[in-house]
Amino acid sequence: LGALLGKLLRVPPRTSLLISAGTAICGGSAIAAVGAVTEAEEGEMTVALATVFLLNAVALYLFPPLGSALHLSQEAFGVWAGIAIHDVSSVVGAATVYGPLALQTATAVKLSRALWIAPMTLVIARIYRKPGGGAGAFPWFIVLFILASALRAWIPAITPLVPTIAAISKAGLALTLFLIGSGLSIRMLRAVGWRTLAEGLILWAFISLLSLFVLVTGVLPL
Repeated sequence: LGALLGKLLRVPPRTSLLISAGTAICGGSAIAAVGAVTEAEEGEMTVALATVFLLNAVALYLFPPLGSALHLSQEAFGVWAGIAIHDVSSVVGAATVYGPLALQTATAVKLSRALWIAPMTLVIARIYRKPGGGAGAFPWFIVLFILASALRAWIPAITPLVPTIAAISKAGLALTLFLIGSGLSIRMLRAVGWRTLAEGLILWAFISLLSLFVLVTGVLPL
């Protein structure tokens, strides 16, 4: 769908690919990984990141009240946020407002999606990368997520430390969201342009409304 929209809206192919990857998988992390293996220019990266971050900022404020208005359970909201919001930090931010169970569900769903960064990057690198190029970016946060889950499950001795770790993580999340906001500027937003923003917005609306329809109609019993 991203490739089709890119052609219809006359968005540069590599920028369209970056936005599609960011929308489909993991926002800025996916854009960074794909940009590395496609040798995207700084301007292309800036436009794609600004588009995704702008939509993330909207989602942080839009999703919790919408979930409440639709009477979504915490589990259902967690699934919806994990599917429809781009970056992990924004998913966690929106789900935290909705409730602790929503947060757990959203984090698991979002990081399960993020696992696709590795195979997607390998395939795109095969198509786009010039011979002799580097390996590109690797999403190390996924490895750390799996490691943390394994430690929590298999080493009971760390259980007393979990509340402290959780408090530190919330402070880190607040700092991350602040830094994301500080990275947005008028110059970046102006660079996006209506065509690129339209592609990102249509892709976001598609994945948000389709996943919400599945949840509300009961296809997934949550």
